[in-house]
Amino acid sequence: MTRSVIDPITRIEGHLRVEMEVTNGRVSDAWVSGGCFRGMELVVQDRTPEDAAQIVERICGVCPVSHAHASSIAGEKAYGITISNNARLIRNIVEGAQFLHSNILWLYNLAGLDYVNPLNALTANVADAYDVAQDMNLSMHSDFRTLKEKLAAFAANGQLSIFSGNWFDADGGTAYKLTPELDLILTAHYLEALKMQARASEVAALMGGKMPHIMTAIPGGSMFVPTESKLDDLKAMVDEIYDWVFETVLPDTLALVGAYPDVLSFGKGCGRYIAWGVFEGNGWPYNDDYIEQMQHRYLPMAVLDEDFGVSDVEESLITEYMGHSWYKGDGTYESPYFVTEPEYTDYDVEDRYSWVKCPAYDGQPMEAGSMARVFAAYRRGVPWIVENVDAVIAALGGTKGDLSIFQSTLGRTGIRQVETMYVAHLMKNVWVPELMEALASGDSECFRKAHRTTGEGTGFWEAPRGALYHSEKVENGKIKGYQIIIPSTWNLAPMNAEGVHGPLEQALLGVPVEDIDKPINALRTVHSFDPCTACAVHVTEPATGKSFETVTSPWGVK
Repeated sequence: MTRSVIDPITRIEGHLRVEMEVTNGRVSDAWVSGGCFRGMELVVQDRTPEDAAQIVERICGVCPVSHAHASSIAGEKAYGITISNNARLIRNIVEGAQFLHSNILWLYNLAGLDYVNPLNALTANVADAYDVAQDMNLSMHSDFRTLKEKLAAFAANGQLSIFSGNWFDADGGTAYKLTPELDLILTAHYLEALKMQARASEVAALMGGKMPHIMTAIPGGSMFVPTESKLDDLKAMVDEIYDWVFETVLPDTLALVGAYPDVLSFGKGCGRYIAWGVFEGNGWPYNDDYIEQMQHRYLPMAVLDEDFGVSDVEESLITEYMGHSWYKGDGTYESPYFVTEPEYTDYDVEDRYSWVKCPAYDGQPMEAGSMARVFAAYRRGVPWIVENVDAVIAALGGTKGDLSIFQSTLGRTGIRQVETMYVAHLMKNVWVPELMEALASGDSECFRKAHRTTGEGTGFWEAPRGALYHSEKVENGKIKGYQIIIPSTWNLAPMNAEGVHGPLEQALLGVPVEDIDKPINALRTVHSFDPCTACAVHVTEPATGKSFETVTSPWGVK
């Protein structure tokens, strides 16, 4: 066996370490460690729910909107507020803008360089690149010849910047399999994605005052008041993003699948999924029935077992175990609970090795994320999702309705693009027109006041990375208890009390490692979960005694 450590893992948000043992060229054991304590539950203690909605956004600069909305929903449940239809639409649009920003950023600018080598594009034949793009239905918005010249100048001065510190020579130089022409095309899309993810953030900023950390989300609705001028700007930006998304993201993903079919053969994970649902449905408020509200979200709530069987969420089945994390005691707490007592000891994979707690649903580790949401929507029978997922299954050569084809590292990457397209569709064709129609009809209600100042509430919602849970206890307008379970807590969970690995740890088991110093397939698997915590990897091979550990800055420069 050999042990390999990647520490930190770059092109993610936050601080993450992955340690693996490798036996006969495959990962035989794995430990995922979150290296940063935040303690945001303690920060909001004795603050108002209105304050909390703003403060908890600072958990993450990539998905702050989701935290604001989950916190606002928790506050609304505690306060007894049902938001207006306009507030529902505004919440959906701002959340949708963040989803588009995050999904585009992740595919191209975070995970993309695990598959695309911009330096290989220097040998591309530009005329052939245009032919390849046309044959594979890849978008051609960029001037490939100009891009190649810029890349050549970029490489010649030795300052590779965002392209440095990557593993383009992993596995003896065989790990990257795209032709120079495809590398040129997808590098062009990488750069286009920088513009498109920024445009999506502009949408959020238009309605949120700024981005990241919008200022208009609040329990009771929104402080944003739509005007004709702002809605005109909104429509123009949404149309631009929609056009690029529909022309680009899915064809690019299928191109990667064609070049890397082996990456569909590993990285399954635990095979159980949770999605709390996101984007409130158009039958709002569904008689104020919380379960019904979650069932009818555009991406609905569902808990899925190993056979993709669907059940509704039961809050009391959500627990968190502390025994392998740096917190006091080794108890298992049933949600909602309001205990956060950090206690760092040492990094020891036989004992405690992470700041990430170990959540479970009905005693089992569960994967959260885009794949979980799309699976939930498919099994709930959302027509647009069913039609487009089946189309991707057909393109992959699978059997209609067989979701197992996506249970892999690259499958997890690919199915997220169905969601990206769906959100862009909803933004352009549903929510923005509905908000414009409401404004034209004279409906301007965006905020409702609280009916009480004492109560308890839970915000079941989704961030781009998966199921998001905020729960709070409020007394006379002040928070007396707060609990947060973020998506990466589910995915990066350490072992539970029975020694069962968390979802990412399970996904790493069996991953092929040819190059102990640059375990590229492990990195691809980690990135497929889009972790939200800062990161590292360590690999050991006990049979040879070889060990590898890397520390890389967040900018990818060693």
